[in-house]
Amino acid sequence: MSLRALARINLAAIERNVATLRGRLAPGVGFCAVVKANASGHGAVPAARAALAGGADSLGVATALEAAELRTAGLSVPVLIMGAVSLEELPRALAAGAELVAWSEAFLAAVVAGAQAPVRVHVKLDTGMGRLGTRRIDEALTVADRVVAAEPTLVLAGAMTHMATADGDPEFMRAQLAEFRPFVDELRRRRPQIIAHAANSAATVNEPDSHFDMVRCGIALHGCDPMNVDPDDYGLEPALELSSYVAAVKPAAPGASVGYGRRFITERETWIATLPIGYADGIRRALSNNCDVLIAGRRFPLVGTVSMDNVTVDLGPSPPVEIVPETRAVLIGRDGSERQTAEELALRMDSIAHEVLCGISDRVVRRYYRDGERVD
Repeated sequence: MSLRALARINLAAIERNVATLRGRLAPGVGFCAVVKANASGHGAVPAARAALAGGADSLGVATALEAAELRTAGLSVPVLIMGAVSLEELPRALAAGAELVAWSEAFLAAVVAGAQAPVRVHVKLDTGMGRLGTRRIDEALTVADRVVAAEPTLVLAGAMTHMATADGDPEFMRAQLAEFRPFVDELRRRRPQIIAHAANSAATVNEPDSHFDMVRCGIALHGCDPMNVDPDDYGLEPALELSSYVAAVKPAAPGASVGYGRRFITERETWIATLPIGYADGIRRALSNNCDVLIAGRRFPLVGTVSMDNVTVDLGPSPPVEIVPETRAVLIGRDGSERQTAEELALRMDSIAHEVLCGISDRVVRRYYRDGERVD
């Protein structure tokens, strides 16, 4: 029986991707597997377990709720909440025993007031991303000193920043690293054992000088190219396949319209296949008349407007006889000798693979495999 929308995740691919990425690191450099946003649509808990099996040392998330999910699943490794934590969310973060990022004294005071056990804190310097963290080294050092002063309630665990252009502007990335190093040196004088970390996936594969004591890999973990081109370039293996099936096939005469807004009008006699998957599942409307679908080992154009629950595909005037209702249709992944990657869909939308994968909604069934063998 076919499922209207199915994501198949190969956990063995995630394990191998971690091993491949670790192969780029010097001995002793830690590996934080970033599984925020439901591990970019792959499922946070299964992906986290696979990453740890592949050699990750710790996990990274963006929210307190994500940290709590990992703890509820029984994962006891260090979990770093890399995003902002509000006062309302702070109790959940503390209950999860998560490591926190700080850049203000006011936040540290709230952590001290609510802590029931020692809390590991990473002080963030904004070296050019322009989001979280203080831009001034003296302010970041003051925050670090407040952490030290609050021992044993707080523990100065790390110094961190985030690369803004590791996927496209190496000169600016090197400028960020040059600004970060003096901050790391100053914190090491306070706590020699701190963990310095800056590298995201793109920096991990492109700039060894960014590795410091730990790297934080997210999109590469799942087998996507951090440069948004081709995962084969870095020996990465896409872990997720997204498929649907042919629900109906019917003829269309010249001049017939397909989909909302009549954005596709047939120019010749053809056959139209309807797949029961749409933007509520993560197939963006920007892909209307703007991507392919793999069916029976061939590429066919998606035509008409992507609707909430359906897309339509032009099979041409003489479609293969094997394309009948219930035939599998692949939107991300392989079918025979054809492959369509998340990067390809992203480029068609002037976006990145992260958005494509994070957009796969909860109503898409996830099934887990290890190189073809079902594990859930």
